[in-house]
Amino acid sequence: MKLQLALDLVNIPQAIELIKEVEAHIDIVEIGTPIVKIEGLKAVSAIKAAFPHLAVLADLKTMDAAAYEVQKAAEAQADIVTILGVAEDESIKGAVEEAKKQGKQILVDLIAVKNLEKRAKELDEMGVDYICVHTGYDLQAVGQNSFADLITLKKVVKKAKTAIAGGIKLETFAEVVNAQPDLIIVGGGIANQADKKAIAAQMQTLLQNA
Repeated sequence: MKLQLALDLVNIPQAIELIKEVEAHIDIVEIGTPIVKIEGLKAVSAIKAAFPHLAVLADLKTMDAAAYEVQKAAEAQADIVTILGVAEDESIKGAVEEAKKQGKQILVDLIAVKNLEKRAKELDEMGVDYICVHTGYDLQAVGQNSFADLITLKKVVKKAKTAIAGGIKLETFAEVVNAQPDLIIVGGGIANQADKKAIAAQMQTLLQNA
């Protein structure tokens, strides 16, 4: 299992300072969709240059022109690129094909997918690297989470790695670890905490002891 830090509501200098606090305890840094929209793919390049030992995920949430967007993210030194599970099959296949050419990985985000079990099976056959259940900010605000969806995902996915994102905090981290996803994505559960290093270290310990 790996731990990914999702950064959404910061700029490049703030992101660098935040990552410095926790870099010893995380495996992947996610440059979130808001940062990419505001700062551009230069944010990915800047973080990879500052932390070459960490994998960097560009959360593009691609919906169309997928091969092109994956190519550009790869040029910016992204290791993993996201595409939405609600995208057309041809877009997802294009993303996978381009990622393989570039030596990169594709994470499919199941946010807003209605028939999760059916779509996860289809995506698994398309050769994606990760499939991620994700409760977005707006649904977190009304008390939803992805824990039940992760159990469903684990039952049906045979080839891809599984991931979970959305509202995960230290208090719920052990529950997520027990479900054994390959990747746990934490945003505000680390980034918004007073002692970020201590929280990330505790999460890392829970992963190592699982």
